[in-house]
Amino acid sequence: MLVATNPYNGQQLEGFPSLDKTQMHARIGDASAAFAKWRTTSFAERAKVLQAVAKQLRAEKQDIAELMALEMGKPIKEGVPEVEKAATCAEYYADHAEAYLADETLPSDASLSYVTYQPLGTLLGILPWNAPLWLAFRYLAPALMAGNTCVMKHDPHVPQSAQAIANAFLKAGAPDNIMVNLPLETPEVELAIRDPRIAAVSFTGSNNAGKKVAAIAGSEVKPCVLELGGSDPVLVLNDANLEQAADIICLSRIINAGQSCIAAKRVIVETDVHDRFIELVEQRLSKLRLGDPLQADTDIGPIAREDLQLNLHRQVEETIAAGAKCLLGGHLPEGDGFFYPVTLLTGVTPTMCAFREETFGPVMVIIKADDVDHALEMANDTEYGLGAGIWTENASLAKSLALHIDSGQVAINGIVKTDPRLPSGGIKGSGYGRELGPQGIKEFVNAKQIWIK
Repeated sequence: MLVATNPYNGQQLEGFPSLDKTQMHARIGDASAAFAKWRTTSFAERAKVLQAVAKQLRAEKQDIAELMALEMGKPIKEGVPEVEKAATCAEYYADHAEAYLADETLPSDASLSYVTYQPLGTLLGILPWNAPLWLAFRYLAPALMAGNTCVMKHDPHVPQSAQAIANAFLKAGAPDNIMVNLPLETPEVELAIRDPRIAAVSFTGSNNAGKKVAAIAGSEVKPCVLELGGSDPVLVLNDANLEQAADIICLSRIINAGQSCIAAKRVIVETDVHDRFIELVEQRLSKLRLGDPLQADTDIGPIAREDLQLNLHRQVEETIAAGAKCLLGGHLPEGDGFFYPVTLLTGVTPTMCAFREETFGPVMVIIKADDVDHALEMANDTEYGLGAGIWTENASLAKSLALHIDSGQVAINGIVKTDPRLPSGGIKGSGYGRELGPQGIKEFVNAKQIWIK
């Protein structure tokens, strides 16, 4: 039985039945059996299915957003746009998959040689709780439009949100079992990966869990894409527009109560503007309202689980004990629920906990840099490499820095985000492979070379 806990009040929600091993393998078999027909459908037919699913998501966006608020604490004003973004992703790949996967002619000693892209089979998606709809569809939309069938193993803390996704396919009239929901206890995941009918794995989650998934998939010689944790640096240089930078960096840090892999987690500020920038972000952060995620005026909801709340507080306490200053927050609230106050830490150095570890919560970390070279050095001083940001009015410098930051994506004078049109993913401890964009849809296809004399 999968039982979610409402992080707003700590109360358990209604349980959701999980599958036993026999049921799990049977459901994987259902998706595998559906592959033979789905792979032969045209791009136009697949597109109609994804467009119908997108329409169904929009019709239920308020209800689904409320489920996310109850199960993992996402404010309703963020949940509704997340459902919209998932629908947009489905529509985007419905419109562009055929062009992305068109045959490519290549010169050779043949009269004709080309690459054709074919689906692999049944894919297993292992998903986290922090963006239940968006993270599901950035896996489902390209995989399905490529002709694969999908098995979705969502996080056990959001079982109702996962079922809502499955219901959207059902209500939209999608062919049976092209997308199968797999409600499982976490220990059963290894068996799912090892099922011989699973062709490949997509995983989004923590670095440690990703290592385990990669090891299991590797032992079965199955490809996988890993989108793991991040400790994204944002460089604020002396010539930056500080007002705009403060607005966007604060937004990036507090979206989903700071529970996002791609977020402004280490804000590295050049000396000349360091103090002024702290004033600006303190003004903005101090106005944010914590509260019931079902209320429209709530800016920040609770942390999704108590263990995550306590670990975040440990990171803050250790950083303060090491010499950092806490200008806002930093205390563990009393009362029901798993809230954590908006926290601003300054004077953070590379030896401190909040610099070395990923902080998954509304904690902004400010680090002073002597100059641009020092800022770049600290930006790359991390085991992670997911996203990064740069704020400067010097376009040539920004482009140069972007090439030298170790990350999968860089935003210059804007927010680091995921977009169906652009590839997303990391390097180093943040994983490998790409989702989204033209690169994402090609992760789980067979690039087959055809040579004709």
